Amino acid sequence: MGAPITVGIDGFAESPPAAHWAAREALLRDLRLRLIHAWNPPSPPAPALPHEDDQGYWSQRLLTDLVGELRDAHPGLRVSAELVPRETVPALLDAARDAEMLVLGSRGRGTPGGFLLGSTGRQVLAHADHPVIMVHADDKPLTADVTVAVSLRRPNEEALRFAFDAAARRGGVLRAVHAGANEPGDEEAVAGAEDALDAALRPWREKYPGVPVAEAFTTERPALGVVHTAPGSGLLVLGRDETEPGPVPHLGSVIQAAVHHAPCPVAVVPRG
Repeated sequence: MGAPITVGIDGFAESPPAAHWAAREALLRDLRLRLIHAWNPPSPPAPALPHEDDQGYWSQRLLTDLVGELRDAHPGLRVSAELVPRETVPALLDAARDAEMLVLGSRGRGTPGGFLLGSTGRQVLAHADHPVIMVHADDKPLTADVTVAVSLRRPNEEALRFAFDAAARRGGVLRAVHAGANEPGDEEAVAGAEDALDAALRPWREKYPGVPVAEAFTTERPALGVVHTAPGSGLLVLGRDETEPGPVPHLGSVIQAAVHHAPCPVAVVPRG
């Protein structure tokens, strides 16, 4: 049995859209869906409280209600839920380690709070061992197409594998984007970039011959160019290099821009 797709549930309105996205992905991949809600209980334990005052009761109720909602909406879904008595970041990083992917909800574009701009989201995106997918509450309906950002200096093979696999499962087109290309008038540089992108994609085209691939170049800065080429896609895939430890991890301008402004879910895939 494969590793599950895991969703971090935080009790805000953005969690259900993320859970429904993850449920569709779990059915697409024939995987289990696991919901977790990290809750750091008081120490020493609080005295017994009426249900309406017991945070643990309401946390468990949140999960139970969402499981029922998902089962009704996605027949055949294998789903479980777990209340994890730990601090949020360690709990989510452990969950990502044991999962095919970790899915988090986002409060929207350019708005503070939640996983999007908070320290929790930065730490998880920076240090998770497996792909992390950020799902905006207001993402548009899914399409089958997938966009992947490709660095020509050092392509992220794990991100390319993830993107080709996602496009193959969905039956969509893969749009491979290199942003920050040279000016169109520099024909030699443009030809070199085209050759480098073709070389980066060639092994994956051979492995996934049924996936149509569209190559795209933009002279915009990468942070803008990648976001501007994402409309029309159901998923934007970005690679992530190793992150130096520290209290405020550096994710890079492309990831920061995408999780704030991309018009679709964003998958951040660590380099293998």
